Amino acid sequence: MKKKINLIVKDFENNIRVDVFINKKENSLSRTRVKNLILDKKLKINNKTINDPSKKISLGDNIELIIPEPKKTSLKPYEYKLDIIYEDEDVIVINKPSGIAMHPGPGNYDNTIVNALINHDKYSLSNIGDELRPGIVHRIDKNTSGLIVIAKNNYAHENLSDQFSRHTITRIYQLLVWGKIRPSKGRVETLITRSSKNRQMMEVSITKGKKAITNYKTLEIFENKNTPTLSLLDCKLETGRTHQIRVHMNYLGHNIVGDDKYKKKFKKIKNINVNLEEKIINLKRQFLHAKTIGFIHPRKNKEMIFSSILPQELNIILKILRNT
Repeated sequence: MKKKINLIVKDFENNIRVDVFINKKENSLSRTRVKNLILDKKLKINNKTINDPSKKISLGDNIELIIPEPKKTSLKPYEYKLDIIYEDEDVIVINKPSGIAMHPGPGNYDNTIVNALINHDKYSLSNIGDELRPGIVHRIDKNTSGLIVIAKNNYAHENLSDQFSRHTITRIYQLLVWGKIRPSKGRVETLITRSSKNRQMMEVSITKGKKAITNYKTLEIFENKNTPTLSLLDCKLETGRTHQIRVHMNYLGHNIVGDDKYKKKFKKIKNINVNLEEKIINLKRQFLHAKTIGFIHPRKNKEMIFSSILPQELNIILKILRNT
């Protein structure tokens, strides 16, 4: 059944944003969820439909928010062995390999992580988000590997969404880029928006988009007569925008090895280690791995941090570089 929330604005609540007001009154709803419901035209102020989450409220305003009944999914289960790092009644942490999409979309509605989760336990996934994305609170790209946390119920989904919106989730990625970044560690803060030239790509913008912050640190530099100059980095995200690390590395002029969208062509280098050249040319993914994820457990209220090692196809490139 759908739920209706009715609130009256009192004098000390005057002139604040409506999404903030509702979130404070109904703390079981994350601000992200409230915002999405407002954008979906589920809010009325004094019987008038409002779809602006930043709308300021006034003394005596009658606020009505409809929370629709969660959608039932009709997605097909996919027999796929998930690499489950941790699971309890609220969350699942999985180590996603490269090559599989997170959720159904055009061209692939059946062979995704979501379909595999339904096969694992279709009755234990949150259902308050997109009907094609049960359990999905955040995501990583198809050709990126690493750790993701899944919500098994709506309480966990709300709680984790709120942590993501407040940028308190710990996310550290490991990546290999072309060249040497100077300075060797730093902070990139830009706006990121959808590319005007290619709608499947994102780009840094001066005037529009969402704020994106990436902290990077050089771990190793590989530089000798038998290899191109390459750098192994850690990137810690403060925000989680689409393709954020890939866009920021491209912006700095140091594209990620194997990135087919934000790419730098592999140059023929004399005397290069033949094995290294073959591994890089035939890498069917970007050298980007979500190594660490940390969050406050929704119910236990304690910090949980998980780490994973680089997949074999990436680790072998590092081994060649270290031995060349």
